[in-house]
Amino acid sequence: MPFTEINGRKVYYEIHGEAEETIILLHHGFGCIKIWRYIFPRFVEAGYRVIMYDRRGFGRSEDGDDFFDFYVSDRFRADSVEELRSMKEALAVGPCHLVGQCEGGVVAVDYAARYPEDVTSIAAASTQCYSEVPMTQLNRERLVINFRDLEPRLQAKVIDWHGETAETKYNQFARCGGEYGVDHFDLRPVLPKVLCPALVLYPDRSSIFYVEQSIAFYRGLPKGELAVFPRCGHNTYEQRPDDYVRTVLDFLGRVKKGENQADKPSVSCLA
Repeated sequence: MPFTEINGRKVYYEIHGEAEETIILLHHGFGCIKIWRYIFPRFVEAGYRVIMYDRRGFGRSEDGDDFFDFYVSDRFRADSVEELRSMKEALAVGPCHLVGQCEGGVVAVDYAARYPEDVTSIAAASTQCYSEVPMTQLNRERLVINFRDLEPRLQAKVIDWHGETAETKYNQFARCGGEYGVDHFDLRPVLPKVLCPALVLYPDRSSIFYVEQSIAFYRGLPKGELAVFPRCGHNTYEQRPDDYVRTVLDFLGRVKKGENQADKPSVSCLA
């Protein structure tokens, strides 16, 4: 299995396809690259090289001795950006497209703001824009915060992602916010710094982040677009995989053609 070493820890990654144009897929805050199993082959078939990796402490990547303290620290978001930077350097990847699901979308936004010359475009799906209450409170209100209270099929999914550490990690992820922090979360100050074309992809009935957030997200991006999936819950990649791939590829096609991404308003709703 392919690993690279970042800051003394092994990070698991996969590369699929041999095209010159690269998409890096960034998983959400409960999973690992396995969430992309039904998505990445379609991007490869469409002529892209796809890179996926498990962020520190997720999936098959190593935790490090202080992972749980690190997870709730002020370093978590910034280090996630630098981890992506190190991964790109290790694999000699130049400017590319970033596609992030939920928490992965935060990594994509933060990275594009920090390293604008290194990103061709970003797409963020089901990614929170801001919170009106502390994240620990929001999680208690909208998530199942104890692994043992999950439905058996969801427990099995988390075990598939994280193995023997599944229960401990799920409880940590659900209670503490991680990427979003333990206090209020607000991505809006970062959005104007994302200068590349950016797609916001949102479900209309997520039980976690309400669809109204997508408007603030989209409006804050200089070159933003918004696609809303009707009758779709939070895990857009899982519930609407065909629409997910088609929408992202359509967006990337416009990026490739150099079409003006700054003309607003431009909101689509897929039937």
